[in-house]
Amino acid sequence: MNTEDLNFAYRVRHALNEKLDELPASTTDRLAAARQAAMARKKAHVPVRVTQSELATAGAGGFFSSPFNWLGRMSVAVPLLVLGVGMVGLYQYEEQQRIAELAELDAAVLSDELPLSAYLDNGFNAYLESSEQ
Repeated sequence: MNTEDLNFAYRVRHALNEKLDELPASTTDRLAAARQAAMARKKAHVPVRVTQSELATAGAGGFFSSPFNWLGRMSVAVPLLVLGVGMVGLYQYEEQQRIAELAELDAAVLSDELPLSAYLDNGFNAYLESSEQ
């Protein structure tokens, strides 16, 4: 219920209360009987009155408006946070593996007796491919 609805309800209640003394007795008796019938059909778990704090927070939907509302929100946020951290960790691990492989390749190339120009020669690449078979 938003503020406009509450204001409208208060204005209607005020207008009805102003003319309450002018109502005939038969109308007030019928209204009392209708109220009694409505109260008899009322569910047991529904409160009869609304407290002032409930009116103040109606429609507000604040973070701490209900005791376990924040728990429901955290049950969505925490798995998303864990997923994000896991993906960042996996990326870092893969990057470290790639760096280690490149460092191993560089160390093998630098410790070999062949000159670096031999690795750039197309004929040397053909020789390596034929020697692997």
